[in-house]
Amino acid sequence: MTTNIVDKGGNLITAKDVTSKPSDRHFRDAWTLSGTVISEDMATAKTIFKEKIRSVRKPLLEEQDVLYMKALEDASSSAKTTIKNKKKSLRDAPAASAIDDADTIEKLKAAWDTSLLGTSPYA
Repeated sequence: MTTNIVDKGGNLITAKDVTSKPSDRHFRDAWTLSGTVISEDMATAKTIFKEKIRSVRKPLLEEQDVLYMKALEDASSSAKTTIKNKKKSLRDAPAASAIDDADTIEKLKAAWDTSLLGTSPYA
């Protein structure tokens, strides 16, 4: 059986054509073929990473919306401020400088903010 891979450019890659490939498949949609070496395109990997953050933060933002409504009902200004700040942090998560500064896949994976987003899907 031959393994076929399609890179981000739509090129068909067969296992016999490859001498080196990434060790994991988290950013497979960012793979590119250069000669016989498959590598990850960092710009595409960063886009994939940011989309993952957005999908993870969606239910977290919804949870904060519920908490904010409760804080409104209780007229708790300190709770509203805390929730407002958390929501801002969640909205800002895809724009983290660690993501833009990452120049390797390992650094990109390390940019996952576990204190804000929870367990990293890249662990």
